[in-house]
Parts: sequence; C-alpha cells; structure tokens
Amino acid sequence: MSTPELSTQAEVSAEIADLSAGADPSVVQPRLDYAPYRSSLLRHPTKDLHQVDPEGVELWAPCFSHQDVDPLEADLTIQHSGEPIGERISISGRVVDGDGRPVAHQLVEIWQANAGGRYIHQRDQHPAPLDPNFTGAGRCLTDADGGYSFQTIKPGPYPWRNHRNAWRPAHVHFSLFGTEFTQRIVTQMYFPGDPLFALDPIYQSITDQDARDRLVASYDHDLTRPEWSTGYRWDIVLTGAHRTWTDNDEDHS
Repeated sequence: MSTPELSTQAEVSAEIADLSAGADPSVVQPRLDYAPYRSSLLRHPTKDLHQVDPEGVELWAPCFSHQDVDPLEADLTIQHSGEPIGERISISGRVVDGDGRPVAHQLVEIWQANAGGRYIHQRDQHPAPLDPNFTGAGRCLTDADGGYSFQTIKPGPYPWRNHRNAWRPAHVHFSLFGTEFTQRIVTQMYFPGDPLFALDPIYQSITDQDARDRLVASYDHDLTRPEWSTGYRWDIVLTGAHRTWTDNDEDHS
C-alpha cells in the first residue's frame, strides 16, 4: 500500500488563512476538528462525558503530599552528573484565578524536548542527539502567592509529520493539579517571536489572537541571572474571560 502524499506547508498555510478569515472572534477555545491539524479528529472525545465518582478515582490515582515534592525537582539542569547542553533559562510566574487571586500550594509539572528538539521517549525518532544530562521533566508547588519557578534548558523546535516539512514551535508543557487528581489541566508555553507560529496548525487552531498571545511567555530581564541564564515570565489564569487555554480535550505533541 502506498503512503499518501503529505500536503506542503504552502497548502496547510492556505487552509489556516481561509479558516482564520471566517473565524468567530467570540470563540477563544481551539477548534476540535481543525483540518490543517490533520489528526485533530482523532485527538478529542467523540462521545458525551460520563459522570464518575471522584473518590473512586482517587483510590487508583497516585498520591503525594507537600513533603513528597523536593524543591530541587524544579531545577532540570542538575538532575544528572554533568551539565546539559543548551541555553539555560528560568521560567517563573503565578497561578491565579479569574479575579487575580493566588492559587497556592498546587502541583505544577513540566516536560519538554531538549535543546536539539528531542524528547526522551521511545516513540520520538527525530534524528537529533539525546542529551544524557537532560531528562526534560520537573515539578514544584506554588507558594502562598501562587508563584512557581523552574530552571531548565530552552527546548528546540522539532519536526512532526502533520505535513511535509512541518515543525513545531519550541514549547514547554505544563500540567497543574488541583486538590484532587481528577482536577488537572494541561497546556503549553511558547517563547516570544517564534517564526513558526504562523505555520503551526496546533497554535493556529486557537483562532483568537488574544488567546494565542496568552500562551506566549515574556522575556523578563529581572529574572535573567547575570552570566548564567535568561529569564521568562508566564502567568497561568485558571478561570474567567482571560484564562489560559488548555488542551485537556486534545492530546497535542
């Protein structure tokens, strides 16, 4: 059986432009069936949600306490015996609700590709080098003011097979837990000025520009450490009109 020919970037970009021209400005969540993102139809629920007993789910879910999360887990650059390759960065921000109130003592987890754009995962066959000194995962708890902070390496962009010569913008995945493991959101943080934004169907599936902008961190010189790392600030808003987009209904790469 022959492999179907992949669309070109020009063809996908034309589809993105056509859909953007007819987008409803009041819709801030991503489109579930977004044609330029070829597998979007396969990556979201197709049936109604079912009610579950939260206590029953908790019996089978992992559990943790504040003592289980070591502050050193927030530094992804010290997890091995050597220095990881790449640009050291600091990412800090606050988790707040729609009224700006801090969400304290919540578990925040991140995972990402390395500086070469490769994940330590069996299914990632991107022929970029693995870094033996970088696993790409960390976690922390927000403080009393809702603040979090990570030290890591700036991830690289990587190819994916949505269409020919498709590349994902550099990003860091964020996962936040509430008071139970049934309360979880997942989202992605991007870096300012990425030239791949306009070409990426996942980013463009959010048709509202303001909602897209809320996924992009800001360079913060006050977070930059002299002769050590550059700093980025990214706040996460959980509710309200300015909440951060989440991909709970989809399984993005």
